[in-house]
Amino acid sequence: MESKEVKKSVRDSYTKVAKRSSSCCGEESKSVDVSKALGYSLDELSSIPDEANMGLGCGNPTAIASLKEGEVVLDLGSGGGLDCFLASQKVGDTGKVIGVDMTPDMIDLARDNAEKNSFTNVEFRLGEIENLPAADNSIDVIISNCVINLSPEKQRVFNEAFRVLKQGGRMIISDIVLLKPLSEAIRNNKKLLAACVSGAELKNKYLEMIENAGFEDIQVKQKSDNITQEVEREKEDGEPEVKLVIDGVTIDIEDINEDKEDILNLGKSIQSITVIANKN
Repeated sequence: MESKEVKKSVRDSYTKVAKRSSSCCGEESKSVDVSKALGYSLDELSSIPDEANMGLGCGNPTAIASLKEGEVVLDLGSGGGLDCFLASQKVGDTGKVIGVDMTPDMIDLARDNAEKNSFTNVEFRLGEIENLPAADNSIDVIISNCVINLSPEKQRVFNEAFRVLKQGGRMIISDIVLLKPLSEAIRNNKKLLAACVSGAELKNKYLEMIENAGFEDIQVKQKSDNITQEVEREKEDGEPEVKLVIDGVTIDIEDINEDKEDILNLGKSIQSITVIANKN
């Protein structure tokens, strides 16, 4: 897919997520279960607005970011604001947290969450992570949670992250990477793009792009497999209906038969990692 088509597909998908979360019809208990599985504690989840937790992500970057009071934090792809609200409690009134998201409905949701819950040190800006709405050398810490894989211009994302970080700043990102190449059919599957799979990059190349941007001391701190396959029930003809479950989100693959064999082998192809890198 072309870059514009990728961004439109991602924006459309997450617009639907934002609208669902801002209604009274969201699956709050499911979101809590997913977030717990990703490493968030119940204490953390109870300290933020319920609407901020949409069960999205592939890690908990704030848990290992070692945030300090007074720091300025930038969240790439902030969604409903979950990681921003957690970070805001750690940097305190003298610090600041900025969330950037390219989906207007997500920004509206996050701003509403901040206002209703009196988070005064958090700001949400509409923008693209390939063109960050932040000044050079203005950020102490960058965090991101399962978002950079969605970008068709990942090298540019890392270049922008390096640009806005202060000297001595650090980047902590959780993301999906590939352990082996995906088929062309999977690459062009819009459902799996929004599910943080088809846009993912090979792990070695992903880390190489971080280094090419100028980062040093690059470490992979955590890694885990994120795809499971579940047999939900049996069809009337007796054949099992296989559902692909990614980070607790079920994706219906019954209408993509031509890719099904490749999809069912995805568990061997992707991995969730959390990376720390410094701007020395």
